Amino acid sequence: MLFYKPSVMNFFVLSVSGRMSGEATLTVPFRIASIFLLVLLLTEFPATAQRTVASHADRYLTASYIKEQIEFLSSDSLAGRATPGKGLDTAAAYIARQFASFGLRPLNGSYFQPLDYCYVDLGKNLFISLLAQPETINFRLKEDFVPYEISGNKPVEGEVVFAGYGITAPEFGYDDYQNIDVNGKIVVVLRQEPGQTDSVQKAFGGSQVLTRYSGLREKQRNAGKHGAIGMLVVSGPVNFSSLKPSGYPWPSLSGGDPMKEGPLVYCSNQSLRIPVVHAGESIIRVLFGSIDSLKRLQLRIEAQMKSQSYLMRGKILAMNMDLQFTPLKAFNVAGFLEGSDERHRNETVIVGAHYDHAGTIASSETPDPDTIFNGADDNASGSAGMLAIARTMASMDSRPKRSVLFIAFAGEELGLLGSRSYVRNPLVPLQKTMAMINLDMIGRNHPDSLQVIGARQNPGLVRIIRKENKYTNMLLYETKNLNMPGGSDHYPFYQNQISSVFFFTGLHEDYHRVSDQADRIDFQKASRVAKLAFLTAWKIANSRGKLKMSGVDPDKD
Repeated sequence: MLFYKPSVMNFFVLSVSGRMSGEATLTVPFRIASIFLLVLLLTEFPATAQRTVASHADRYLTASYIKEQIEFLSSDSLAGRATPGKGLDTAAAYIARQFASFGLRPLNGSYFQPLDYCYVDLGKNLFISLLAQPETINFRLKEDFVPYEISGNKPVEGEVVFAGYGITAPEFGYDDYQNIDVNGKIVVVLRQEPGQTDSVQKAFGGSQVLTRYSGLREKQRNAGKHGAIGMLVVSGPVNFSSLKPSGYPWPSLSGGDPMKEGPLVYCSNQSLRIPVVHAGESIIRVLFGSIDSLKRLQLRIEAQMKSQSYLMRGKILAMNMDLQFTPLKAFNVAGFLEGSDERHRNETVIVGAHYDHAGTIASSETPDPDTIFNGADDNASGSAGMLAIARTMASMDSRPKRSVLFIAFAGEELGLLGSRSYVRNPLVPLQKTMAMINLDMIGRNHPDSLQVIGARQNPGLVRIIRKENKYTNMLLYETKNLNMPGGSDHYPFYQNQISSVFFFTGLHEDYHRVSDQADRIDFQKASRVAKLAFLTAWKIANSRGKLKMSGVDPDKD
């Protein structure tokens, strides 16, 4: 699990033995920006049939099976399942074999889905040059400019436009691109947003918190939207004492290892991004004539809160970033159970869990002779639960009406890389994905307690969970957060308007420590949590109604 630490005070009891006192507590103000609704319509799956399903689960979804999976996945031989790594690859192959033995089929000819991430490092042909008479001025990497990790990777050449802070914020009546044509040109923009000083951060609207418009990705998107082909970012002399270029701290500039210290970026969209660099004092002097000239421009923007953008006549820049991309060698593992109903089999329920963990620590960095982060609870337990659900569902006498996709995600500990990769390159259409049930750390703490993260954002889905809880008698808790908590692989699905919940039994003293080992797992509890997730997925997959969702997350990348 990715460094998620909910406070105990952020939960209230949802249900005991499938009942809830005071269901009105689920009523919250509707916010289109963050609330997803999943509503079952028409006839529900018959109660007698669901009792039969629950009895079947008792035979297949057992504590002994969960124990066997956790002990293997958290064994020393897998060396903590770091992404990437041989231990992770061994775990991936094992999970794929399990899927095959259940009769789940691969999609696109393979159980393995490569992660859409690459390590990035600087190549040898980076340059920025001012094409001028009588001679070209060549700027130096590191001393004069440093690329950002979000930079596109292509050569560009064009006239230069000063575009203020590079911001278009209609709700604040501010637009640096107003009445200026940047199409096919390279823009120079200031860092942050109007109103910043060293001691006070006074953003748009008088807030002391910077708005989203200050972000480099937003400025990059905005520049590209207006037709710019490249972007130079400069530190404003009003609010920065140092004008040295920093950009990204590239390992190759400091002698580090790019495969350990370099940034990870999406591999597939680099050609869509414009080059972005942080330019230093020497470039500022050449383009603006002096530091004071830029300072006066910045002060006029601050005073008037209006665009001071202009074409820098006679200034033509040529840029080449030459970034080198090395694919991250890690895979999601996915097995598909096709639905039986011709009308609904193109709709899919996803059950997922991340199977990676934190790897090992160098013996020189710890006095403890144990250097392996086994990750029994985090997240061999969730992976074992997901496998047990797949085994149980595949062994049913009849397949569910809707299809079910089981996914083991890699790279969760590095920033939800596997689930973010999946939603960018889904194996089944996202618009036909009915729900996502995520299992992460399901084997510790009180034998009856279970946190349902995202219950508040998914009232329809949590009603199903409460109803099915009569077969497992868990003590359910709901987060009070109005915004969906992140921290695990449900979140990218939520950002893409898919109803998603996260089954979680809480943090403990062994979280992200070498002591998170199989002998500390409550296997019976893990099997009960997995059974509840199974019954929930089965109910959704067999509903003869439709699932409705609404909303969009403003933080979606």
